Amino acid sequence: MTRKREWYKGSIYHITVRGNRRNDIFRDKEDFEYYLNVIEEALFYYIQFNYKVICYCLMDNHVHLMIKTDIESLGRLMGRISASYTRYFNKKYNYIGHLFQDRYFGELIESDKQMLEASRYIHLNPVKANMVEKPGEYEWSSYNMIIGNKKEKIIDSRFILNYFKYNDTVQLYINFVENDLKVETDKEPRVE
Repeated sequence: MTRKREWYKGSIYHITVRGNRRNDIFRDKEDFEYYLNVIEEALFYYIQFNYKVICYCLMDNHVHLMIKTDIESLGRLMGRISASYTRYFNKKYNYIGHLFQDRYFGELIESDKQMLEASRYIHLNPVKANMVEKPGEYEWSSYNMIIGNKKEKIIDSRFILNYFKYNDTVQLYINFVENDLKVETDKEPRVE
């Protein structure tokens, strides 16, 4: 029997969805675009539940989403997203069976600090996977929307940027995310 997930009205979750056996769930640009369209469609379909996507990052074999709920748990939204994308993927690639490994994993965000750290973790995922050197170089995350380099779509950057001083919100968020890269680089052993 599947255990019922813990949910609180108005809660925020860091969601992770993985490909079955860690297989890729995105094989080309069209796949990434389709998944983002599926999220947008699902948000509209459940507009009465007032779900808000705070940030996201689509990797080759998994997805990170941070979502704020309002009056309904995430089950319906995530179920619709996964089912719609699976139908698309299976038809396109003549695939049979499960695309995703289990149900989505949802970590309850319990503090402002945890929310900011989770957003940084999400946006640094492609950097830590050695896909890009800086988070702004990765096309399939919300980072460029939050820092104003790309028009916002499906997210609301205010959830993150409201934590930073009004005049410098964007630069402070960039510093918050990218200074973490400098700290990790400084920790690496020097070769002489």
